[in-house]
Amino acid sequence: MNMMLASFIGGWEMVLILAVVLVLFGSKKLPELAKGLGQGIKEFKKATREVSEEISSSVHDNSPAPAPRKLPSATVPMDQSHTPANDPNPAQKA
Repeated sequence: MNMMLASFIGGWEMVLILAVVLVLFGSKKLPELAKGLGQGIKEFKKATREVSEEISSSVHDNSPAPAPRKLPSATVPMDQSHTPANDPNPAQKA
């Protein structure tokens, strides 16, 4: 985005913008405006840094323990003597 903006605003355009700002605000107000803009940017960067540190610390503190690994169950051959077809008493069910 900065590259796109830089391609639209050349040297003469910057001079024209600065001249308009100077006419609108006057030479006495420009240092105050620049100071306020600088402080605003500084506070924004500080708040952004604090939020990102808070997020990263909460992610590291609340990281869940790794889930226990499930071992594959052993396959046991089915005993053919207890199938429903070979059940001696089908009326009695456990």
